Amino acid sequence: MRRLFPVTDQTVTTDSGGKPLEAPGELGTSGAGGHAAADREWSLDELADAYAYPEPGPGEPRPWLRANMVSTLDGAAQHDGRSQPISTATDMRIFGTLRGLADVVVVGAETVRLEGYRPARARAEFAGRREAAGQGPAPAVAVVTASLDLDFSLPLFTSPLVPTLVLTGAAAAPDRVATAQQAGAQVVIAGDGMGVDPARAVEALAGLGHTRLLTEGGPRLLGQFVASGVLDELCLTVSPMLTVGDAQRIAGGPSVAVPQRFVLASLLEEEGFLFTRYRRP
Repeated sequence: MRRLFPVTDQTVTTDSGGKPLEAPGELGTSGAGGHAAADREWSLDELADAYAYPEPGPGEPRPWLRANMVSTLDGAAQHDGRSQPISTATDMRIFGTLRGLADVVVVGAETVRLEGYRPARARAEFAGRREAAGQGPAPAVAVVTASLDLDFSLPLFTSPLVPTLVLTGAAAAPDRVATAQQAGAQVVIAGDGMGVDPARAVEALAGLGHTRLLTEGGPRLLGQFVASGVLDELCLTVSPMLTVGDAQRIAGGPSVAVPQRFVLASLLEEEGFLFTRYRRP
């Protein structure tokens, strides 16, 4: 992997033979032509530094909602209904890193059903960072659902390291709410009707102390976050594949009145895959 943006000054180190090397992942100026740093596998610590959440400002910590999605060159967010076929091993390492940094992973019910979601696990590689940040051993998973039409016998609900959250509306069916609670889930009301209000969901999670938010979709949920203006950051992997077909885009739903402009924060590359970060201005 190598960093394409932002371009930074060269930091010189040496290898075991004393030969100068460029800083990991940075663009250097070796030779007259100025060549990019050599491709190599980044450590999880380097990835965690590259994807660190913004430092909280003074006063109450502001929630920061980032999304992590993958898309092919022709805009497909899945192939045969799943994202794995268009992903790569490095994309999955970044996926794990983003989880390792988050307080909570927010996901739509349909994605839970299609992707076979399991509880987030504690990883020794992130234990020190999480302890220093005042986080638990693993992020909670928060499922956004209006109907609560979920299989509450799945490990996501029966054996998570930290209780799974279920975000729903005040008008949700009482029997389904009771079933979720009996399964050990924590039900969080984030809407006045059947559905969840995206802005209310962010506020409710922040009220529980979860300010480092990560959503992994699906497209409908991401579209709702975008339309509500609460998405702060998009981590998008551009996969060098073409699938054609009628797969969903990374975000779905009604279009916004005015396209929202984000700015490029960083760009990494490996074997044709582009790992981008865009932030709201």
